[in-house]
Amino acid sequence: MHRRFSIGDFIIALAVIVLLAWVLWLFIPAPRVEAPAGPAGDQLRTLIVRSDEGAPDYNRDQFGQKWADEDHNGCDTRNDILARDLARPTFKPNTRDCVVLSGTLAEPYTGKVIEFQRGQDTSTLVQIDHVVALADAWRSGAWQWDTARRQAFANDPDNLLAVDGQANQDKMAASADQWLPPDRSFRCEYVTRQIAVKAKWKLTVTRAEHDAMAHALAHC
Repeated sequence: MHRRFSIGDFIIALAVIVLLAWVLWLFIPAPRVEAPAGPAGDQLRTLIVRSDEGAPDYNRDQFGQKWADEDHNGCDTRNDILARDLARPTFKPNTRDCVVLSGTLAEPYTGKVIEFQRGQDTSTLVQIDHVVALADAWRSGAWQWDTARRQAFANDPDNLLAVDGQANQDKMAASADQWLPPDRSFRCEYVTRQIAVKAKWKLTVTRAEHDAMAHALAHC
């Protein structure tokens, strides 16, 4: 007589299937996402994909003076970016147009319009974001630079945007696989800028970061 298939047998068979699926997921790498055609995709293909971290612990002080006057125009970097990104900026008198008092920001990460007013309780509503976060840059190779190069990176206008303060806090040090702007219409430009900055400074990406960038570019 043939043995009948019991509920216990079914549970054992199901457990074996689940275990095999888990082993396959663990040991068979996910298919890589290829960068699409186009300038940003071409640039993404030049970035080295690192397989391990290996960087010492990050500390902001390792990137030198905050908002230094790297271009020697007499203004600190924060005010340079505010003056660049705000519409109709006004300046504090007798500062050679170096201290921004007010202006209108068409905020890129959220799509909001923010009326900036310099002040103890209002200045932080608009913050200057490192598109490639300093901690991400550190992990991506900046830990091997000297302090002068890290300070130059931290004040590079190509890597800086005036943005909504809360969005900047939400992002923190996240890379593209961990955070993208809430406003989907800006994601293409955001990722394109990240790729350009990493290529300019010879920084690396993780596999997850590369694939997230490629996925974003595919929807541009």
